[in-house]
Amino acid sequence: MRRIILPIMLTLCGCTLTPELIKPAPPVPTAFPGEPSESHAATAGDIAWRAMFRDPRLRRLIELAMENNRDLRVAMLNVQAVQAQYRIQNAALLPGIEASGGITRQRTAANNETTPAQPSTVNEQVGVNIGLSAFEVDLFGRVRALSQAALARYFASEEGYRAARISLVAAVADAYLGERLAREQTDLAEQTLEDWRQSLQLARLLKQARQSGELEVVQAESQVATAEADLEARQREWLRAQNALRLLVGVGPPSDLPDGLPLDQQPVMTQLPAGLPSDLLTHRPDIRRAEQLMRAANADIGAARAAFFPRLSLTASFGYASPAMGNLFDGQQRVWSFSPQITQPLFQHGRLRAERRLSEVRKSSAVADYERTIQVAFREVADGLAGRETFSRQIEAQKRVVAGATRRVELSTLRYRSGVDSRLELLDAQRQLYAARQTLLDLRRGEFSNAVALYKALGGGLSDAAR
Repeated sequence: MRRIILPIMLTLCGCTLTPELIKPAPPVPTAFPGEPSESHAATAGDIAWRAMFRDPRLRRLIELAMENNRDLRVAMLNVQAVQAQYRIQNAALLPGIEASGGITRQRTAANNETTPAQPSTVNEQVGVNIGLSAFEVDLFGRVRALSQAALARYFASEEGYRAARISLVAAVADAYLGERLAREQTDLAEQTLEDWRQSLQLARLLKQARQSGELEVVQAESQVATAEADLEARQREWLRAQNALRLLVGVGPPSDLPDGLPLDQQPVMTQLPAGLPSDLLTHRPDIRRAEQLMRAANADIGAARAAFFPRLSLTASFGYASPAMGNLFDGQQRVWSFSPQITQPLFQHGRLRAERRLSEVRKSSAVADYERTIQVAFREVADGLAGRETFSRQIEAQKRVVAGATRRVELSTLRYRSGVDSRLELLDAQRQLYAARQTLLDLRRGEFSNAVALYKALGGGLSDAAR
């Protein structure tokens, strides 16, 4: 028995047919547009989300989303499921030992009429066994390749969970800023409507005093109606923004939420360090996930190759069998069996070749997906950097537009009351100011959304430690 077991155990360290994995070079430039080709500064991926988002209300909403978001919960359950699958596959590397025991009682019928002296009898057999069943000795690395593939997919699921976490942080932040924008645009519409209603009341009083005509009243009424319609649209957008935020958080807003900050006071970092494209390989979980899936596909090739070679399986048992319980464990009642079996595929109608070809195609697809993931990440960062450089200048220009529109309204009001200009000129100045202020709010929201997108693209949002 020992002479047989020793060479069998040595074969457990047999050869492997899995090809060496050579990762392709990142198919992107060595630097982002407008960035230095060498940078040793920390990137946005090293910034914790508590440092990125300092609004206390937003921080609390992100915490609630981490606890209650269903998509994140599904991602975690997926990790646990793939982990269990890996453990199942990895268990095939070692023999499974089972213990069994049983007792059999059997009554034999009496002989026929020719031998009436043979009465019926009752026989009993008691047995206890320990053994392994159909354990595959991994001569050519097939089982190890399958285990490596399962392990890589487990790592990929973990990276998928991290990517889902980053996406959730960014989505909550973006939805919150959208809700802030909708609220402030609604407030601006309400304030503007109130001002225009007062202007309408003044136009009606002037008409009653015969200092103006019907045209001025009609123009003011049209302006108020326009503001009322716009207010309804702004309120609808605000309600939708609240619904979107509530879905991401996973629960209704608790009563103890801190007060939120207005858009012009949001302490969101907008000038984020980008680093080098190579930093994305370590900071972005989606790239690391694609790499692990590439490793899994490469291991599948090894398993497909090994399927062409013989499989050696072992079935063995050791135990005792006796017709009586009392002497079951006597030395004379000891029994054992050893049944090695080797199987060699001969004719499979091309199935094995097709499986090998399928594994090779899937690896090529995984490599292409890995390269594409890097390219998408590079493009997302480049887009964020383009926004970073232009939003601040555009906002400063729009502030000057608002200042000019405000001054025009003041001058038009004075000229209208002095009878120099018609009311149409004043109405046009008021509309221009309202549109300029709404555009400024949109730009502030766009700047913060760009910062959030850049932060996510650089792999930020995984750490929550305040820095």
